[in-house]
Amino acid sequence: MVLALVLSGAVLALVLLGLFAFGLRRRLIQRPGGTFDCSLRWNAPDAGEGAEAGGKGWVYGVSRYSGDRIEWFRVFSYAPRPRRLLEREAIEVLERRRPEGDEELALLSDSVILACSHRGTRVELAMSEDALTGFLAWLEAAPPGQRVNVA
Repeated sequence: MVLALVLSGAVLALVLLGLFAFGLRRRLIQRPGGTFDCSLRWNAPDAGEGAEAGGKGWVYGVSRYSGDRIEWFRVFSYAPRPRRLLEREAIEVLERRRPEGDEELALLSDSVILACSHRGTRVELAMSEDALTGFLAWLEAAPPGQRVNVA
């Protein structure tokens, strides 16, 4: 009986420690400011194949502006470093659309999907309207001489 209580207490302590670590990591990512919720689909299917892929491949994350790049962090991870880096000069906006079919279930409500090309890889970012406005403004605010395409 005592052993069962000790084991239950240890498991509960580990669960609470894990939840605390998630919260602390998120707070440290957001601390410098300029963050927004952003789901990402790397190597996304082309526009014609999008309906076939449905909601597969989307990963929920948090993005942070950092100079001339966006740092993207997975939400459900303990990694202190960003999973993806998107450089401003390498991002080319291809299209903007609303989630369709299973994508509506895979993404946050009221998300807008922005299809981009980043160094030859098709990337889709899903974010709120407000975050999209800020993202497009950040792209357009590139220093003089940088080629920027925001379609």
